[in-house]
Amino acid sequence: MSDILLEQRLWIACAIAREAGSLQKRRFLDRDKVAFQLKGPQDYLTATDGEVEKLVRGRLLNAFPGDTVLGEEDGGQVSDRTWVVDPIDGTSNFARGIPQFCVAIAFVHHGKAAIGVIYQPMSDELFAAASGMGATLNGEPIQVSKATRLDQSLIEVGRASRQPQAGYLAMLDKVMSTGMAIRGGGSGALAVANVASGRVEACYETHMYAWDCLAGLVMVEEAGGRVNDFLRGNGLVKGNPILAAAPGIAEALAAIVDEPLKPIS
Repeated sequence: MSDILLEQRLWIACAIAREAGSLQKRRFLDRDKVAFQLKGPQDYLTATDGEVEKLVRGRLLNAFPGDTVLGEEDGGQVSDRTWVVDPIDGTSNFARGIPQFCVAIAFVHHGKAAIGVIYQPMSDELFAAASGMGATLNGEPIQVSKATRLDQSLIEVGRASRQPQAGYLAMLDKVMSTGMAIRGGGSGALAVANVASGRVEACYETHMYAWDCLAGLVMVEEAGGRVNDFLRGNGLVKGNPILAAAPGIAEALAAIVDEPLKPIS
């Protein structure tokens, strides 16, 4: 795909993300109407999730009728041109009145993540990236942290309740023994975007789905960071561990969590 066509797709995805985020914000501020249910332990779902995904899916397929869409709530199909959508990443925050959530849109072209867009409506922050074009926050270029020491670094760590607790606790022990500071914000997509923008040095989770992290992984690479090969195997559909880090600490952290990084191209 030419750079011009890729850039056009990026612009359209950004516009759709802003529209979806505006809908998120309106629903969030109307607190009396935000009700949620649980799909599983700590796995929240609101009516707004489905409403936003329907909007994003419709806009994407109208703009690109030959593409397919894979969404968190309604599933979809995988093809050589697939959009991957999380209508509300950070639904637990959204449901509980915590203003830290986003819409995440990624584009996978012939098996490679080529576009990533994340919009946080409450702070009006639009993260965007496309292969070979760099990464931006509200139109300004961003870069990963220049940190080179683990004991001077901050990592975002999340835990999927579907994963064994013992392995998660063992990983935390290893990471904390390096002196790294740990935080968790309740949104995997924003955690990866934080790595891309240099706000934190790394993020790691034992399992994420593509809609949670793929957009951010494009940004991290375009911002000069290192990531694991998330799409290996059937990662697009089944998910995988996720690791993203500033280059100065990436190799050391990858060894600690036992998650290999993609080779530097």
